[in-house]
Amino acid sequence: MTDVLILMGSDSDWTVMKKAADALKEFGVTFEAHVSSAHRTPEKTLALVKGFTGACIIVGAGAAAHLGGVVAAHTVRPVVAVPLNSTPLAGLDALLATVQMPAGIPVATMAVDGSKNAALFALSIIATGDQSLRDRLEEYRAKMAAEVEAKDSKLQKLLREG
Repeated sequence: MTDVLILMGSDSDWTVMKKAADALKEFGVTFEAHVSSAHRTPEKTLALVKGFTGACIIVGAGAAAHLGGVVAAHTVRPVVAVPLNSTPLAGLDALLATVQMPAGIPVATMAVDGSKNAALFALSIIATGDQSLRDRLEEYRAKMAAEVEAKDSKLQKLLREG
């Protein structure tokens, strides 16, 4: 069984959405990724969503960004949306469209182009039932904290040396 389904409206979105795939790979979580448009291939999108039996769906969409809402309307699985910077509005249009889902059809929304965080959020969802994954996520965060502390130590040394 595939754990996470990644959908994007265009193949040009892969440059951003690949970061989600890379994060899932890093944690050994299975995924599949497809280009499927809410507007241009609605039947394909519906079939992918209805056929998915995994834990979480990550979508990337720019402009009107309907993909997240369309997907969420057809599943009770968690949907995590990544608004994409694909228009002269720098992703603000996609962000606003994504966070304005109607009551009853929730879509978790990440930052513009925030696909890595979308994957980490999906991993957190999956980890609620997987202690090993939860432990690896805690180690990941501890490593990030250690890296920040090392950078601060380096800065403090530079400040002391003048």
